[in-house]
Amino acid sequence: QVQLVESGGGLVQAGGSLRLSCTASGQTVSSYAMAWFRRAPGKEREWVAAISWNGGSTFYRKSVKGRFTISRDTAKNTVYLQMNSLQPEDTAVYFCVVDRRGSGVPGLESAFDYWGRGTQVTVSS
Repeated sequence: QVQLVESGGGLVQAGGSLRLSCTASGQTVSSYAMAWFRRAPGKEREWVAAISWNGGSTFYRKSVKGRFTISRDTAKNTVYLQMNSLQPEDTAVYFCVVDRRGSGVPGLESAFDYWGRGTQVTVSS
């Protein structure tokens, strides 16, 4: 069983930055792709970014590409999401997820089996 705990959320003005962290415990996640999802108020949950098991490949949804950077530190069993140039539409609860079969990008092979409880990001205009 894997437990994921996100941190680093908060309130920031538009144009600002935040760095989210997600630390896994219970077992190592170094063999799995990891992803970030978010859920904005009144909207469906959406995939944000993913990173391969070795950190060699990263993927982003179009609206955050060039502004967000996903990375991982295998030794710390931690995944990060650096968010720059934040906009009010980025306001959401952000969740860290383990993909035990796929690349971290939603698809037929995905197995998003473990989820954190989320961290709130609020961007004011």
